[in-house]
Amino acid sequence: KKDLFLLSAIANQIGITLENIRLIGELDQSLQDLKEAQANIMRTEKLSAIGEMAGGIAHDFNNLLMGIQGNISLMQIDIDSKHPFYERLDNIEKQIVRAASLTSHLLGYVREGRYEVRPIDLNQLIGEISSTFARTRKEIAIHKKLAKNLSAIDVDPGQIEQVLLNLFMNAADAMSDRGDLIIETTNVTSGDMKEKLYDPKPGKYVKISVTDTGIGMDKKTAERIFEPFFTTKEPGQGTGLGLSSSYGIIKGCGGYIDVESKKGKGATFRIYIPASEKKARKVGIASEEIIKGTGTVLLVDDEKVILEVNQELLEAMGYRVIIASGGKEAVEVFSKNRDEIDMVLLDMIMPTMGGGEVFDIIKEINPKVKVLLSSGYSIDGRANEILSRGCDGFIQKPFGASELSKKIKEILGKE
Repeated sequence: KKDLFLLSAIANQIGITLENIRLIGELDQSLQDLKEAQANIMRTEKLSAIGEMAGGIAHDFNNLLMGIQGNISLMQIDIDSKHPFYERLDNIEKQIVRAASLTSHLLGYVREGRYEVRPIDLNQLIGEISSTFARTRKEIAIHKKLAKNLSAIDVDPGQIEQVLLNLFMNAADAMSDRGDLIIETTNVTSGDMKEKLYDPKPGKYVKISVTDTGIGMDKKTAERIFEPFFTTKEPGQGTGLGLSSSYGIIKGCGGYIDVESKKGKGATFRIYIPASEKKARKVGIASEEIIKGTGTVLLVDDEKVILEVNQELLEAMGYRVIIASGGKEAVEVFSKNRDEIDMVLLDMIMPTMGGGEVFDIIKEINPKVKVLLSSGYSIDGRANEILSRGCDGFIQKPFGASELSKKIKEILGKE
């Protein structure tokens, strides 16, 4: 009996020990999961902080470009294609567009809102972009596995085009001489994304996968790949902005992006964008003509150069212009001329009193006045908030005379 009791006690102790080992194993796994979650949060916060700084730089740079673009537009109004400086001015304008594209990479990283959103056919967009890309990188074999009956997505086509090109270029650089680029699309749900570090909102999604057979990357590189200015390329070979802007754009669409890669085994980038219930539609190409108009515009901006060039542009379009060099002055000028002003071209970011506060005050004075918001930032959270309060439109700096004239005509033509 004593032996049985002893054996029973030993067995019981072994059971307790095994259970403790199991619990310790679970605790160890839980601690590991917690560490990974904390690391993920820290990476997200780091990306956000760097992005805010990058966004501020982009905003200031766009304001500088606006001064240059405005002066170019003024000179172009007064000359024709036979003028000896016409081609040089056109070349300068093209460089401004390229510079603005660079700042859009930075703004794409921190974008909380989106540009002009519409339901698009992603398969069609992929077909067009991949065909263009194939002509420039003939050494790469492109394979498309595009789902039939793919849901539309509500996005800005230009921004998604930028994301895809960034991924294609990144893949091409990873393969150097030759290789395979595989592009896949499919309809999925949030349930198909359970194993991800992020917690997707419930619903339907469109998934895009871009896979290459390149050199791949280690875990440390993959963790930093979406940081602005991070690049594995040699100095002068890349800015490190492509993937960070893609991260911001997809985040701004309410979507998610991740990467899976191993050194020497290639990489797969996966994007998930909320599916739309609407039908996809095509986008028309805008003309470059300047539309003339009449009426009085209150022009508000704290940058002297921008104020001067935009005043001349508006006057060249046929408008009478009243200027204000800041928020408080804008409110004073509007109060005195409330019955004369048809529209306000309002800068969003100004010291002392910003565009949002100015908008609220002038709308109290005259609820019927039209307001066009302008900023070096994209149509992000702050701009969207003002638009949701009844602002009539948004235009991003730097803009040309043609774009501005169309926006004003569109807004003044509203009921």
